[in-house]
Amino acid sequence: MLIPGPDTRVVELRVHGVQGTTPRSLVDAVEAVDVAGDGLGRVVRPADRLRRPAPGPVLQAGGRPVPRVVEGYVWGRMTSGGWAKATWALLFPFSLANVAHWMLPPVPRGSRTARVLGGVLRGLLRLAALLLTVMLVAQLAVISLDLVAAQCLAPGSTCLWGPLWISERPWARTLVGVAPIALGILVLHRVSSVDWRIERKDLPVSEDGMSGLPGAHVATDPDTPSLRVLHLVAGLGTAVVVALGGPLGPDSAARDHVGLWWAGAVLVCTSALATLLIDDPTGGAPHRGGRWLRAALGRRPRRVLLSAAWILLALTVVRLPHLPSQLPGTDLAVQVVAGTTAGVCGLLGLFLVPAALLARRTWSDLPRDLRPWAGGWMAAPVAAMAALLGGGFGAGVALALRSLLGHGVLPRGYDYITFLWGVGGTLALLIALGMGAFTGMMRWSSLRRDKEWAREAALLHTGRARDAKRAAKAWWWARWEQRHGHRVLLVCAFVLAGGAVPAAVLRLRGVDLFGWARPFATFGVVVLALLALSLLRAVWLAARRPDTARQVGVLADLAAFWPREAHPVVPPCYALKVVPELVSRVREHLAEPSTRVVLAGHSQGSLLAAVAVARLLEVLPPDQAERVGLVTAGSQLQWAYPRAFPAVVPHESLAKLAGGLQGRWRALCRGTDPLGGAVTTWDRQVFDGVLLGVGFRADGTTGALPAATRGPTGALVLGGDHWLPDPQRGPFTGRRWAAGVNKHRDYVSDPEWDRAVAAAAGLADATEPAPGPVLPAARKASVPRNETVGE
Repeated sequence: MLIPGPDTRVVELRVHGVQGTTPRSLVDAVEAVDVAGDGLGRVVRPADRLRRPAPGPVLQAGGRPVPRVVEGYVWGRMTSGGWAKATWALLFPFSLANVAHWMLPPVPRGSRTARVLGGVLRGLLRLAALLLTVMLVAQLAVISLDLVAAQCLAPGSTCLWGPLWISERPWARTLVGVAPIALGILVLHRVSSVDWRIERKDLPVSEDGMSGLPGAHVATDPDTPSLRVLHLVAGLGTAVVVALGGPLGPDSAARDHVGLWWAGAVLVCTSALATLLIDDPTGGAPHRGGRWLRAALGRRPRRVLLSAAWILLALTVVRLPHLPSQLPGTDLAVQVVAGTTAGVCGLLGLFLVPAALLARRTWSDLPRDLRPWAGGWMAAPVAAMAALLGGGFGAGVALALRSLLGHGVLPRGYDYITFLWGVGGTLALLIALGMGAFTGMMRWSSLRRDKEWAREAALLHTGRARDAKRAAKAWWWARWEQRHGHRVLLVCAFVLAGGAVPAAVLRLRGVDLFGWARPFATFGVVVLALLALSLLRAVWLAARRPDTARQVGVLADLAAFWPREAHPVVPPCYALKVVPELVSRVREHLAEPSTRVVLAGHSQGSLLAAVAVARLLEVLPPDQAERVGLVTAGSQLQWAYPRAFPAVVPHESLAKLAGGLQGRWRALCRGTDPLGGAVTTWDRQVFDGVLLGVGFRADGTTGALPAATRGPTGALVLGGDHWLPDPQRGPFTGRRWAAGVNKHRDYVSDPEWDRAVAAAAGLADATEPAPGPVLPAARKASVPRNETVGE
C-alpha cells in the first residue's frame, strides 16, 4: 500500500456488461457526456447541468480524500440497434458453432498426439460450420425455389389469390425462386465483411502472444477472408446443385446442363476440402499444414473464385429449363446435408474424448468446482445444438410458410425433422417437470428442516434475521443455477440427439410415420413453429425496441465476444475493438506520473477488463504497471469462463494475472448473484464464526488465506474477494442506497465499491478494517408490515 501524495489522482474506467447499460447508469450520474471514442466505442464521463465533464466523487484512501475521475466505456452499439444488427439473431446457430471452437480443450505441451487431435478437432468444427451454411442455402432453396416458385406459382395453381401472370412466364418463376437465395448469400457476405474500426492502432503487442494471461489467443481476427469466400462459394454451389436436380444430378429434362451441375458440385467439395485443411487461421502454428492453402487463397484468387461462383449461378438461372410442378432433388439434398452434419458432429464428439483425456493433466490438480465442464467435452454438445437449431429453424419457417400459403408439399425428410423435434420436445417437457419437482422438493425440505447450509449468508447478516432469511433463499437459487446451468445445456443436447436417433432409423429404413409416431410429429410442428416465431420476434424487437431486446440478445452478445474462428458469418468480435481502445485510454492516463488507473468491469465487462489489464501487463514498463488496478463485479471469471473455455481463460492464467497485479485485483461478489461469483478464492467454509478459504495470494502464489475480515460496511474480505451483504446494510449518510435483494445488478451502489477501488489503486489495504460509518441497525421496513418472516 502506498501513501497518496498531494498530486495523486485515481481514474476509474468502468466497462459494462451485456444488458445494454446506458452511459448515465454506467458512470452513476444523472447525465453523461462523451469525452472520447468514435460513436461505437464511447468513453463517457459524468456531466454537470451545462453538459460539461464533471469530476467524480472523491475517494477516501490513506486517511485523506483523493481526487477521482470516473469514466465509462460504452460498447452496446456494437451488438444492438437497427435492422442490420437485428438479423444477427437469425445467425445464432452460426455463432454457437463459432463458440464451440473456443471451448475445445487445451493442447498440453510436448504431446504430439494431443497436437494432432487438436488439428483434427479444429478441422471438423470448421467443416461442421460450413455444412451449417450449406444447410441454410438448401433450406432457402426448398422454401423459395420449390415451395414458392415451382409449386405455388405453377400454372393453374390456386395458391395465394389464384393464377398470377408470373405463372405464365417461366423466366419470372425461376427469377422469383433464385432471387431470395442470392439475396440471402449477399446478406451472409455483408455480415461476414463487417468489422469494427479500431480507433487506436499504434499499440505494442507481446512478442509471441503466448503470455499465459487471460485471453492471450484473443488478440487479432483470424484469417476470415479465406473462410468467408469458402462459405459463400459453397453456398452458391449448393444453390446450383439443388436447382439442377439435387445430389443425384440433373433429371431427364435438364441433361444439357450436366456441366453446370458438376461445376456446382466441384465448388461445394472444393470448399469443404479447403475448409478442412486450412488448419488454424489464428496462426498459432504457421509452420504446419494450412500455410500453403492460405497463401493460395490470397486476395486475387479469392475474387476470381467468388466471381466464378456468381457467374455459375447466373448461368444456371439463364439456362435453367422450365420449373416442374415440384422441384426434384430437394428432399435428398436436405437429407444428405443433415446426415453429413450429424456424422461430422458425431466424429467431433468421438475425437473429443481422447483429446479431453490428454488435456486432463492440465487441470487434474484443481478442485472439482474449478475443473472444465463435462471434462473438457463441452464443445461437442454445443456444436450439436448449433446443427439442430439450424435445421430446426429452417424447417420451422418452411412449415409456417406452407400453412400460410395453404398449398404445397415439403420434402419427405421434413416429416422426420418434425418427429425429431416432437420426441425431443416431449422428452424435454418430461425432464423439465421431473427436475422442477425434484428441485422443489429439495428446496422445500431444506426450508422445512431449517437447514443452515448458507452459513456465509448468516455470517454476512449477523444480527439481522430478516435479511439473513431473505438472503438465504436467493443464495440457494443462485448456487443451483451456477452448479446446474451447464447441465441444462447438456440435457437439451442429449434430448434432441435422442430424438434424432429414432428419426434417423425410421428414415434409413424407409418407414413412414404412422400410428404412435404421428402425435410426436404433430407436436414437433408446434415446437418448430414456436422456434421460428420466437427468433423472428427477437429480430423484430431488436430492430424496433432495442432496449427491450437487450434481454433477448444476451446469449448473442456473449457469443459475439469471440473472434471468427470456425464460422466467418457471425457478428464481428467486439473484444477486438474494446480491448485495444481500453488499453490505449489507460496508457493516455498513465502518461501522468501521479495518476493511477483502475479498470472496473461488471459481468461480461469483467472479462473485457481482465483481458485489457493482461495486455497492459505485457506491454507496460514496471513503473507504469504498478499504477494499474482491476475491479471485477458480478464476474464469471471463475465459475464459467475457465470451465467453458479452458484453453483460452485457464485457471493458471487467472493466477498469473493476480500475481502480476500483486493484490491490486479486487472482486466484488454476492452469494445471491446467479450470474456472478467469487473470482480469486475457492473452497470456502465457515468455521467457528470465521470465513476461511483458498485462493490467490498477493505475492502470486496459491494457498490457504488468512481469515476473512469484516469491513466497516459489513462486507467480508477474503483474499481478493469482497463478499457483499445482500440486502445491503444501510442506508449510509451521503451515499446512494439500493433496497432489496439486488442479485446481479447495481454493484456500484454498495459502499464497499469505493474501498475496492482504493485497494485496486494501491492506496488502501482492504484486508484491514478501515475507519468508516457505524453499521446501521436492522431495518424495520425491510419487510412489509403484512409480510411474515420467511415469506
